[in-house]
Amino acid sequence: MTITIFGATGMVGKQLVQQALFKGNTVKAFGRNVFAELPMEEDNLQLIKGALFDEGDVRNALKGCNAVLSCLGGDFGGDDKTRSLGMKNIVAQMEKMDVNRIVAVGGLGLLQADEETIQMDTEDFPKEYLGVSMEHKKALSYLQASTLNWTFVCPPTILNEGPTGNMFTAANFPPFPNHYKIKAGDLALFMLTELERNEFIKQRVGISN
Repeated sequence: MTITIFGATGMVGKQLVQQALFKGNTVKAFGRNVFAELPMEEDNLQLIKGALFDEGDVRNALKGCNAVLSCLGGDFGGDDKTRSLGMKNIVAQMEKMDVNRIVAVGGLGLLQADEETIQMDTEDFPKEYLGVSMEHKKALSYLQASTLNWTFVCPPTILNEGPTGNMFTAANFPPFPNHYKIKAGDLALFMLTELERNEFIKQRVGISN
């Protein structure tokens, strides 16, 4: 499989690149600093320097790929629109290039608290995470309005640690048990496994170690 990874130089992105290559995939790693942050001698790895908001750059990164993994970063205040407008452009260019499958990272605030209310709309949701949660909500809305087969993984606190293979998941709700943390390596492992199994098409996913 040929996979384009957006956000490839971040904590989760580097795990995605490493694990995707280990699984024998061809990886197209997209970002502003890919040549400084990622190895250049790996077989089956193509580094693509580009701007996330540039339509041509994103289309170029999608040429010849079978699926997309997105782990866009940004600040937590909500002023940085990388997550939402970046996703908007990725979705638009995927539809133009007839690339149909994407697994993307969101946040815990987008999972259901109950059948009618999502976590970010509850009274006890931490106020400091409302800004970034709103960005994730906008990103999700672009996926939901698209023709793509999407999966939106909504992790709690992400730890900069490798994979263990031990994790809990649930569709649209937090998993049980939920320890409110996930290792970056396990988040990446789940995303790659979901590309293979397609168990959560057009669903949000709660995840925890």
